[in-house]
Amino acid sequence: MTDNYDVQVQEKRHMLPDEWIDRWKDGKIGFHQDTVHELLKKYLEKILNGRKGIRFFFPLCGKAVDMKWLADMGHTVFGVDVCEIGIKDFFSEQNIPYTEEPVGTIPEAKLFKSTDGKIFLYNCNLYDFSSSVVGRFDGIWDRGSMVAINPCDRQRYAALIISLMDTDCRYLLDTFLYNPNLYSGPPFFVPDETLQDLFGEMCSIQLLDSVDALSEKQTNWGIDFLTEKVHLLTLKKSLS
Repeated sequence: MTDNYDVQVQEKRHMLPDEWIDRWKDGKIGFHQDTVHELLKKYLEKILNGRKGIRFFFPLCGKAVDMKWLADMGHTVFGVDVCEIGIKDFFSEQNIPYTEEPVGTIPEAKLFKSTDGKIFLYNCNLYDFSSSVVGRFDGIWDRGSMVAINPCDRQRYAALIISLMDTDCRYLLDTFLYNPNLYSGPPFFVPDETLQDLFGEMCSIQLLDSVDALSEKQTNWGIDFLTEKVHLLTLKKSLS
């Protein structure tokens, strides 16, 4: 489905952190969902793989309600977002008491932590985060991060994500396909070939599902189809 599209057409599209912060300030957060993502619910066991109480990572977490859903199941949730508005909104809207403290290893970063010790959200630039802060993770849910980062940063992003994966980590990745000549993003177009280029050397990549996600909102972007895909990535044993 990508054969006729120039996968490089969005390469020059570049959003600065301040632009994302401005979107939060202006309430332009159409990417946020008020309910737990259906594909996460459908494929949660693919991440858990029979495990209980695992450590989940949410890159560019915003105020995703999925975080509370997982914490309520007994998992520990870690997230990173450049904008503290979404993080504070999360705790407020979910009625979760929290504390705020500086992060010694990341200048100017803040940690917002639920008082029950189940949710840890870091307010900093994603690329300032590393496994040296809180270790590696057992599961990753990437619903709006890969499709939001600047296409020119994808190699850097993939390297970061791989560095955060523990040996048995299971990474659930949500992507979109559409005609990038009709819409500049975000969310950005992420073809399967790109995932193979970014992760194929280090990870096994399994396509779990592909669904028609076109709604009136997306037709207003000027596109004529939108396919949402969910993939499961695991580290290749010989490299882990």
